[in-house]
Amino acid sequence: MLIRVIEKFLRDHDMPATKFGRLAAHDPRFVLDLRMGRTPRAATEARTRQWMSDYVGTATSAEEAVTEFKAIPGSFRPGDGLAPTYRAGTFGMKLAQNLSQDIVHAY
Repeated sequence: MLIRVIEKFLRDHDMPATKFGRLAAHDPRFVLDLRMGRTPRAATEARTRQWMSDYVGTATSAEEAVTEFKAIPGSFRPGDGLAPTYRAGTFGMKLAQNLSQDIVHAY
């Protein structure tokens, strides 16, 4: 049964039922309806199973990408070894300076 596979998937990935429904079936009530006895069509079941197998395959690469990104506290830029450029009270002025510098560097 599909609901048993989904319930195990939810436990293994610590995912809420509504999030799974939105991602896998574009219906936040999908899992809740299955719990109440809804029987999905064969095509819906196949798509859901395929989505779960694809999710398991891409989960490790997504987790690696998150661990590689490290931001400097107080900065809007990724860690590049520079000091934070945005300070309280001068936000608008610093933002304008950085935007103008970025525009100059872009051309």
